[in-house]
Amino acid sequence: MYAIVDIETTGGKYNEEGVTEIAIYKHDGEQIVDQFISLVNPERPIQAFVVGLTGINNEMLRQAPKFYEVAKRIIEITEDCVLVAHNAKFDYRILRLEYKRLGYSYERNTLCSLELSKKLIPDLPSYSLGKLVKSLGIPITNRHRASGDALATVKLFELLLQKDANKEIVKKAVRSLPKNSLDKKLIRLIEEMPATVGVYYMHNTAGDIIYVGKSKNIRKRINQHFTNTSHKAKKMQIEVQRISIETTGTELLALIKENEAIKKLKPKYNRALKKDIFNYAIEIRENEMGYKTMRIAESNLVDQPLTTFTSLRQAKSFLERVTEDYSLCAKFTGLHKTSGNCFNYTIKKCNGACIGEETPDSYNSRIAELEEKYNYKNQNMIIVDRGRKPDEKSILLIEDGTYLGYAFVTLNHQFEDIKLLKKRLTYAQENRDTRHIIQSYLRRKKNLSVKSF
Repeated sequence: MYAIVDIETTGGKYNEEGVTEIAIYKHDGEQIVDQFISLVNPERPIQAFVVGLTGINNEMLRQAPKFYEVAKRIIEITEDCVLVAHNAKFDYRILRLEYKRLGYSYERNTLCSLELSKKLIPDLPSYSLGKLVKSLGIPITNRHRASGDALATVKLFELLLQKDANKEIVKKAVRSLPKNSLDKKLIRLIEEMPATVGVYYMHNTAGDIIYVGKSKNIRKRINQHFTNTSHKAKKMQIEVQRISIETTGTELLALIKENEAIKKLKPKYNRALKKDIFNYAIEIRENEMGYKTMRIAESNLVDQPLTTFTSLRQAKSFLERVTEDYSLCAKFTGLHKTSGNCFNYTIKKCNGACIGEETPDSYNSRIAELEEKYNYKNQNMIIVDRGRKPDEKSILLIEDGTYLGYAFVTLNHQFEDIKLLKKRLTYAQENRDTRHIIQSYLRRKKNLSVKSF
């Protein structure tokens, strides 16, 4: 859990300031689950320049609660949370100062969204909250008021969580969690899970990731893990301390993120996906007469496949369908299912649309149509799919035939402006697996929105 905080103060000498307004949004890594916003009577005058900056004056605070009257609520909402703020040293110092005046020692782990932004979104001209969120297309209202700045920090922090591929942010949060008995722990973990599509990460008490998975229903899948009686499942049940999740809105992004995480993080209990996730490919070759032909081949023997498949059955089914749809030649070279030797098989009769019965240019034009539809080589495109919330879209960016990464957007201009989209993008390293996942998804989802640029 995270407590995302913003505090406005009276200004003045160091360690003599008083709180004038506080906003706290409790966040579970996916969404806000609780909040506290209040003006505070600091029992001391506000500096004139602070009044001009925030609009908060002494008269507004005359009837506001004093800090000791809101202190209990602040402790409750931040308990077992990592405190997050933009320039966290300042906000944490002010809170500790106010509690020290009450004779109470306030201790929390902290994360600074300013420092995280410098690390995860490098090379921006400014990291002040206002300029930073503006450059990232994050809306901000009530600037220099606690609730407005804290909400902008929430949106910024959600973006930073997406970009944190090594899960360092979550690791710090896990270390602060209280320890529970096994049964109580597993019940708590299941209850915390949403019944949505996404990726889940199992952490041990040190915060290290021990297992990564994806599911269309995360809660159901976690319940299966915890009711499984296999030796591996029982060991995972004992070791897991926290499960962090990333809801993706779409299966495509869940598949990509799961694959990337397993290959990058190498969790101890993951065995699958450490190697290539596909075995067969459709290869296009040009014969001695200038006609382009297709064949099924082992994927490791093809440098630039049209598309790839997990099984030979899938590859043959695809080949049969496209030869019918595009009136292509009937005979193709494939692999024998058991021996792996090459052999020829007939898909359909030619019906006058075969090699040798029309010009190479005419025939090859249909192969070109096929390539454009099923292979995004050299293309610039944006794949638009469902987001995590009804008012949101997930965006996958492909530039010059290379998958660059993903983002979540709520406004059309955020993905129509490629320069802005690239700032919000969580970048990824394309590999053979991500290309296979994207191509397979494009084949299956006929009505997927794909925009060229």
